[in-house]
Amino acid sequence: MTYQSPQEFSAATVACKANLYFDGQVVSHSLTLVNGEKKTLGVVFPGLYRFETNAAEKMEIIAGQCKVKVADQDGWIGFEAGTWFDVPAKSYFEIEVMDGSVEYVCSYIA
Repeated sequence: MTYQSPQEFSAATVACKANLYFDGQVVSHSLTLVNGEKKTLGVVFPGLYRFETNAAEKMEIIAGQCKVKVADQDGWIGFEAGTWFDVPAKSYFEIEVMDGSVEYVCSYIA
């Protein structure tokens, strides 16, 4: 099976105000598609960050590379552009970017 990461979203409402985390080291913008699907598009700069989740999430890596540890899994897994990871609802994930930045699309799963 071949995976193609998203290149653009049509007919969406985008929030102009950025979501800033960790003193601006993680920045995203929220968008809602016409079908009601909610997403964020963002960038993660070098560092180690932990995010708590309410809804389940699919994190698609659009550019760059990182290491991720989801909830209580053993060890870290590497991800690069064109890959994704899933995060269960009411849990957390940790993401580490060593060099450059990582661009992502986060889809919230109802």
